[in-house]
Amino acid sequence: MTITENVHAAKTHFSRLIDRALAGDEVIIAKAGRPLVCLVPYSSRHPIRREPGSAKGLIQMADDFNAPLPESELKEWEA
Repeated sequence: MTITENVHAAKTHFSRLIDRALAGDEVIIAKAGRPLVCLVPYSSRHPIRREPGSAKGLIQMADDFNAPLPESELKEWEA
């Protein structure tokens, strides 16, 4: 179920809105009828894990990646 509340009502009933979001409802907070934010439960089940080397083999560089630029292009960069 989707619940839309304006900012003033959301401040007044914030605890109730948190309970509704935790129960699975989509809680949208709006100002002047325009949706601003969506209240959703925090989930630590999917932490962002960054592992060095995890993109190995997924990125390719051209053999001439570090080669000097052609004069015509170099002039455009220096202009």
